[in-house]
Amino acid sequence: MAVQIRRLRRSDYDAIIALFQVSDLNPKTKGRDSPRSFSEQLRRNRGSYLGAFDGDRLVGAVLGTSDTRKAWINRLAVHPDYRRRSIAARLVRACERVLRQQGLKMFTALIEPENRASEAFFRSLGYEILPILYARKKLRESV
Repeated sequence: MAVQIRRLRRSDYDAIIALFQVSDLNPKTKGRDSPRSFSEQLRRNRGSYLGAFDGDRLVGAVLGTSDTRKAWINRLAVHPDYRRRSIAARLVRACERVLRQQGLKMFTALIEPENRASEAFFRSLGYEILPILYARKKLRESV
């Protein structure tokens, strides 16, 4: 059976957390990745939180968001057993399609400076890699 991409649902929560863990994305289940927060994010980002499924098994995910000026490709993850099968590219392209339908024309992704594989991946999809600094302020550590 081919891997299928579909919208993520609230019922996929446990599988998403497990995927993030095996992909070293360090989910914050008491904060931004809590069940309640995830449900709210799904509501706000209808259609742009996508999963790749091998049958019923979640093997990849991408969380697409927007700040109304540009689209953000967030938390892209593919299970290690499913890498090198173009799943990440399919997820990003599907997410871009959804966000383009919302009128967005610029797509962005934050990449950790040492993550050369992610940098090469996004470059292969036509993304320009820019040297930027990222500043943040958290109201609490779990955010």
